[in-house]
Amino acid sequence: MSKYSVAIAGATGAVGQEMLRMLVEREFPMKSIRALASKNSVGKKVSSGGIEAKVEELTKDSFKGVDVAFFSAGADRSIEFGPAAAESGAIVIDNSSAFRMEPDVPLVVPEVNAEAALDHRGIIANPNCSTIILVVPLAPFVRKVGVKRLVITTYQAVSGQGQQGIEELEKQIDPVREGKDVTPKKFTKTIAFNVIPQCDKFLPNLYTKEEMKLVNETRKILGNNSIRISATCVRVPVFRAHSESVNMELERKVTRDEALALLRGAAGVVVEDDPERSIYPTPLEVAGKFPVFVGRVREDISQENGIDFWCVGDQLLKGAALNAVQIAEYLHSKNAIKK
Repeated sequence: MSKYSVAIAGATGAVGQEMLRMLVEREFPMKSIRALASKNSVGKKVSSGGIEAKVEELTKDSFKGVDVAFFSAGADRSIEFGPAAAESGAIVIDNSSAFRMEPDVPLVVPEVNAEAALDHRGIIANPNCSTIILVVPLAPFVRKVGVKRLVITTYQAVSGQGQQGIEELEKQIDPVREGKDVTPKKFTKTIAFNVIPQCDKFLPNLYTKEEMKLVNETRKILGNNSIRISATCVRVPVFRAHSESVNMELERKVTRDEALALLRGAAGVVVEDDPERSIYPTPLEVAGKFPVFVGRVREDISQENGIDFWCVGDQLLKGAALNAVQIAEYLHSKNAIKK
């Protein structure tokens, strides 16, 4: 079996650490691991499952001899260092927004469009976390029924903003409960005991960047620009795992039972749906798990060909690190990683 030299750019961040954990836990065939980060992190150690790496500075010369380079260091660093990694011969799997909408860069969710990963020119993009969590359960409806329109509302955990997002929620809980004023830093408003209908910056059309990622990335992954999509992305005081409410207008009438059958047959989906027993997924229960969980499946009473569902996924795992490692696993299975 081939074994690969692997690098993680952004190895000290939340997603970078999960990437290392996924590589180790899923036994990706590595012969070496290189941890890369900013100059401030040089000398620190990252470890998982007995494998340890000392952090080196991320530079354009960091990728000599590297076969697969995972990037989770932000779009600016991906733009600066990603092409250099690819030119060194590494396959770059990038978790930032830097290359997602480039026409010659595949945007891949292995359960949905794995084969797209084979048509790369050195860089493969990992989609936005909310997009991944959406398209895994959405794909069977697109393929077997046809989807005309989507209305999505996301309920996004604070860890989507990294460790600083987690710390901001933790620090605000006691002061807000005691009636004291707090000064938001990472978020636009107080997040403790609150919800904020803004994820990322507003664009001229008054949608946010996060909302338009859902629109544009979903169409690209599914290869269908005709689907009409509207999204509202909301930050909620949850530590980990994103939730989404999805309303679909389909090409034909689909019953709840048919919808459940499609979902149960979909790769990467777990159905938890028993209304009489209040069984449906929640972020607290889904955090740390690999699949996308779906519940609250029902026929839309406002339109003839509508289905609604609720889905939850761990945005650090399936929404980021796990998806990236699954891309590498697929390439390995196809002998598509050149050594």
